[in-house]
Amino acid sequence: MYDELNSDTMETPFIYSTYVTGKNFIGRKVECNTMGNLLSRQENVVIYAPPKSGKRSLIQQTLFNMRLAGGQFIACEVNLFNIRSAETFLTRLGTAVIRSCYSTPAEYGDVISRMLEGTHFVFDQERFARYDEVVSLNWEPDANDIDAMLRLPGKIAEERGNRIFIIIEEFQNLMEDGRFETIFSLLKEVMMQNSGTEDRKFCFIFSGSKVNAMKYIFEDYKYFYRTVEHVPITPVDGRDIVEHVMRGFQNSGKVIEQDMIRASCELFRGNLWYINHYMAICDSMTKGYINDGILMEALRMMLSLHEPRFMRMMYSLTVYQINMLKAILDGVVKFSATEVIEKYGFNSSANVRRVKDALCKKEIVTFNERDEALVLDPLFEHWLRKYYFEIPELQQ
Repeated sequence: MYDELNSDTMETPFIYSTYVTGKNFIGRKVECNTMGNLLSRQENVVIYAPPKSGKRSLIQQTLFNMRLAGGQFIACEVNLFNIRSAETFLTRLGTAVIRSCYSTPAEYGDVISRMLEGTHFVFDQERFARYDEVVSLNWEPDANDIDAMLRLPGKIAEERGNRIFIIIEEFQNLMEDGRFETIFSLLKEVMMQNSGTEDRKFCFIFSGSKVNAMKYIFEDYKYFYRTVEHVPITPVDGRDIVEHVMRGFQNSGKVIEQDMIRASCELFRGNLWYINHYMAICDSMTKGYINDGILMEALRMMLSLHEPRFMRMMYSLTVYQINMLKAILDGVVKFSATEVIEKYGFNSSANVRRVKDALCKKEIVTFNERDEALVLDPLFEHWLRKYYFEIPELQQ
């Protein structure tokens, strides 16, 4: 469906307004194969990367490949981007799972009365008519309610004989509710019991755009230790991007040098959302050759769109945090070294730790196992270097 939508309605070959599959999906064959193999074995999967890094496209392309290979399953999606409470999460999860397997209000009511018996979940005709809500709560949920809802996909899968994949996007937002540890504990228990069965019928795909929050859940505190497999998302291979961009411009009768594409890949660190947006702007600005002037103007246009967001980000930072960003761009690694503390005015090594933690919580930077820093947004990093800190190009 999305291939038809993209080919029929999008004038540009560079799609950035929706996720892509099929011929529009570029690279990441290893990640697709890895995820497909894990899902075929009914293993739970987690992926996390900054916003617009291709997480949803990767998931959908993997499912697309599995269907082409003859796989039969039901996939339901639950997006938690605007969820801040356990109540909303539970009702939205139940609604998504039931809707994916049943189709009429009578079936909805029957499933809820049978499979969620003894809980505070109900099928409310009025709320369904007004808000399109399949599952409602008539009281504040307790641990029994949470456990019952998390087991619902397994019950439905067993009854219908279907495999079910539950895709939970922006999973880290569950931590906004004070009961998140209870939810995590019960969810892990459900997953562990499911993994002990010979014929597993359902599994979870967790996705998140807040890299450090997801690391906190799955790496630091290991809430789901040995129950979830992490599929790392790496930048798309530059050769695949060059081929994609060249083909896109050729289809519209335009020409671009490969070196220009490679420079764009370096600027955006292989982020296809930025690259497609960038090339779509270039595509709209000429009927023939893509030259340096067009590339520079397209970049200025992109920066004009994102600069208000970047400025708000900087206004939210303390002087210490701004100095830490400058140190990161200067290539500093040993932030607690005496000379670094003095040069950037950090005051103490304890303050260095606090500043690093603050930047991580704001999802501006992340640190790897070697304590090397990475600015998560490549365009923001470019803007910092060129316009905020005005670092000379020879030092970049």
